[in-house]
Amino acid sequence: MSAAERIGFVGVGLMGHGMAKNIVEKGYPLTVIAHRNRKPVEDLVARGATEADSLKTLAERSSIVFLCLTGAAEAEAVVAALKPGLKPGSVIVDCSTGEPTMTLKLAAEMAAQGVDYADAPLSRTPKEAWEGTLDCMVGASPDVFDRIEPVIATWAGKIVHIGPTGNGHKMKLLNNFISLGYGALYAEALAMAAKVGISVAEFDSVIRGGRMDCGFYQTFMGHALEGNRNAHRFTLSNAAKDLRYLETMANAAGVVTQMASTVKNSYASAVNAGGNGPEDYVPHLTDFVKKANGVG
Repeated sequence: MSAAERIGFVGVGLMGHGMAKNIVEKGYPLTVIAHRNRKPVEDLVARGATEADSLKTLAERSSIVFLCLTGAAEAEAVVAALKPGLKPGSVIVDCSTGEPTMTLKLAAEMAAQGVDYADAPLSRTPKEAWEGTLDCMVGASPDVFDRIEPVIATWAGKIVHIGPTGNGHKMKLLNNFISLGYGALYAEALAMAAKVGISVAEFDSVIRGGRMDCGFYQTFMGHALEGNRNAHRFTLSNAAKDLRYLETMANAAGVVTQMASTVKNSYASAVNAGGNGPEDYVPHLTDFVKKANGVG
């Protein structure tokens, strides 16, 4: 650990709370800021963090600032508020699921004032964030990656340097396309199973432990099989947003998105049917697909 690094963290929500907890508990000076929910900030302060009263103040106190926000628009707004307090030589590390074009735009703006910008989006769930075992894919120059990797290692078990700034967010969108695609397949398969008289338990007894099993399947099935609504806390609205970002990236690259558009529409349909609340999570997609097919 570099004793010189002072860490700022913006976005101590479902994922960010656990990440920030690991940063401060593993010895880094940490400054945080409250948004709507004060409980995570109060917990982090009790663990040794300092609370800032503004984003400018947080930037002034930090050599590396982590962002863990909802999306690209939120990142743009926060960076604008941080900008007056950022010193040359500091680094912003955007752990949100962002739009690569926005990432590169913000990186260029920060470079003009001597600030480096890296994208380091995440994979896995709040459980792994708390345990410090998230997966992280990083877009950054080699020098910046070497600088930020020890801090990321406080909350990530697997860290992959994908390449230059922007590549982390590109890979994250591809990762989410695959995982959310699984979710759309599972939801439709479960609706079809119910329609033809195969129970969730019977369905699961074949898939679990077989070649089609995986970690995402197991957390996704926590709701359908066990009724655990919190088995995988990633909202349907965030899933739909990420898939819109994926389509934007694909359109810019001239890629035909037959599968991606179908997956996006599955989540968009659920959101438009009422699944747009803060506790409407990806595994609940099954309920919306079943309802659309007249299955209770």
